[in-house]
Amino acid sequence: MSSSLIIYSTVDGHTKSICEHIKNNFKSDANIKIVSLDDMQDLNLSNFDKIIIGASIRYGRHRKKVLDFVKKNIDVLHFKKSAFFSVNVVARKLEKSKAETNPYVIKFLKKTKWKPDKVDVFAGKVDYPNYNFINKIIIKLIMRITNGPTDTNNSYEFTDWQRVERFAQEVKDL
Repeated sequence: MSSSLIIYSTVDGHTKSICEHIKNNFKSDANIKIVSLDDMQDLNLSNFDKIIIGASIRYGRHRKKVLDFVKKNIDVLHFKKSAFFSVNVVARKLEKSKAETNPYVIKFLKKTKWKPDKVDVFAGKVDYPNYNFINKIIIKLIMRITNGPTDTNNSYEFTDWQRVERFAQEVKDL
């Protein structure tokens, strides 16, 4: 049985939820570990057959820590079966909903020079009630500019969970 590692970088927890959904859809592959990039410590990537990295966008960027991690481990990532997905609200728009058309995915892969076996992008979540005052105002402004939801009393989830399940199956089959 193969072993898989799912590493995530999240700001508000939605990317972690997507990782858990991916793990649950592996079903027969019981040897799956999910870990936050913040908790990696001395985990040896060489001990895993597949490595999946999921990273969220906040204010137009993946966290620097994700970029640094991929650059530092690029040789192992190219040697292993690997997958990458980005979570961003921009992906709610049809023209930016594919890895090859999503500006954040394109920029990330170009910066890191990583060539994962599977790449995807999932629309994220706008969770106004759980944002602090400053984030709520900034995200509301961004949503207004991009014709997104602006009612700060509500949360808006754009994730296509069936797409996440297809991604999980494709990664499982790598």
